[in-house]
Amino acid sequence: MNRLVTFLAAVLIAASLVVSLTQAGSIAPRAGWAVHDTGQGYKELLANLKAAIKAEGMYLVTQAGPTAAALRRGITIPGNRVLGVYRNDYAVRALAASTAAMIEAPIRFYVTENADGTATLSYRTPSAVFAPYLDEGGAELRAIAAELDAIFASIAARAVAR
Repeated sequence: MNRLVTFLAAVLIAASLVVSLTQAGSIAPRAGWAVHDTGQGYKELLANLKAAIKAEGMYLVTQAGPTAAALRRGITIPGNRVLGVYRNDYAVRALAASTAAMIEAPIRFYVTENADGTATLSYRTPSAVFAPYLDEGGAELRAIAAELDAIFASIAARAVAR
C-alpha cells in the first residue's frame, strides 16, 4: 500500500510540474529588467535576436535552454533560451575597472515562449547587472554599463521590430 501511495504521489507531482511548465507565461515587468512582449513566434524571435546581435556589432558568446533536452526525455515545455552577449573590448575595460564585475559577463537575453504561441524577449539591463560593482568600478564601469544599456536596447528594438 505504501508503494502505491508513493507512486501516486510521484505521478501527481510530475503531472503538476508538466502542467505548470506548459502553462508558463510571459516574464512580468520588474525593476532592472527590460521586457518586450512580441507577436513573433519563439523560433522567429530567436532568429531575429541573433541577427540583431550581429547587426549591432556584438557577439553571441553562449546560449542554453532546457526545451530540446526536455523533449528528448518526453517532456514538452514552452520554448526557453538564454543567450549570452558580449564583446572583448568591453570585457577588457570592465576587467580593468572591476575584476569582480566580470562574473556577470556575458550579459544575457532571455527568449520565452508564451501559451498563445507568441514570444517574449527580456533581459536585465547592463546597468542593473553591474550595479553591485559600481562602488569598486567607479566612473569607468558606469560608462561601460551606460554604453551597453544603449546597445542592448538597440538589439532588443531591432529584434522585436521584425
